[in-house]
Amino acid sequence: MYTILQTNIPADSLVVNAQSTFAELAKEGNINQILDNALTWSIDLIVNILIALLIFFIGRFLISKVDKLFERVLRRSSWDIVLKGFLRTVIQALLYVVLFMILINAVGVKTVSIAAIIGSVGLAVGLAMKDNLANFAGGVILLFNKPFKGGNYIEAQGVAGTVQSVGILYTTLTTFDNKTVHIPNGPLSTGNIINYSTQPTRRLDLTVNVDYGSDVELVKQLLLDLAEKHPQVLKDPAPLSRMVKMNDSSIDFVLRVWTLSGDYWPVSFDLNEQAYEALVKHGLNIPFPQMTVHLAKDAPVDVK
Repeated sequence: MYTILQTNIPADSLVVNAQSTFAELAKEGNINQILDNALTWSIDLIVNILIALLIFFIGRFLISKVDKLFERVLRRSSWDIVLKGFLRTVIQALLYVVLFMILINAVGVKTVSIAAIIGSVGLAVGLAMKDNLANFAGGVILLFNKPFKGGNYIEAQGVAGTVQSVGILYTTLTTFDNKTVHIPNGPLSTGNIINYSTQPTRRLDLTVNVDYGSDVELVKQLLLDLAEKHPQVLKDPAPLSRMVKMNDSSIDFVLRVWTLSGDYWPVSFDLNEQAYEALVKHGLNIPFPQMTVHLAKDAPVDVK
């Protein structure tokens, strides 16, 4: 019968100790002692692994409970939804880091050894993750500067959409056609951001082209009548209709109106449709791009 000895030797030193012990015992020919030590070392390792698994499942359960509690606290606060999501993500990451360190100690690996390993590969990891570190810093900058809030409609990095959340590394937008876009926080925090939801009102510019020879005053009055009759066009500032440019094949008019930010697109669609109908009704042509070529009277014409 073998005697099983319990030991608290760390797992990272067990292998080295076991190898040296086995070598000495093998020289003496004591096979039974070798098997006894091997069994003891194996049992210690299995026990440490089982303890680590138990700690992992308990820790993950506790982290989920803390996360739900923190979520309830944030829900009752008046903070912006973007800040709430960012803080919740950071807390989760920190809790899992703590759990990882506890697991390392439970298995028997010394914290000093882990610190040495982290120090040796720290430079390489830092260089490899420099973009992610910049994204994390960008997320913090966005939360402190607050160029937008959750639910705002913004345009940045060539993408326009409604802000859903600001994570540790990425900001999530939902586009007008219901696509989900993830923008890195680093470039987002250093680039231009257009926030269409900050101001309560927006100006809408409607450009209309008509033929040369059209009645300028008639076109201006038609456009003004459309603006004055529309219920979602604001009276102050007052609508403006003027001729702005003489193009190669048309003269251009602009109708400038102000509306609430939430009414911008409905008003834009309505005025475009109504302007076309009004011009056609009054016999005003919307020209196609064209070019007039004048040939000299006696110029030869090569026809093939």
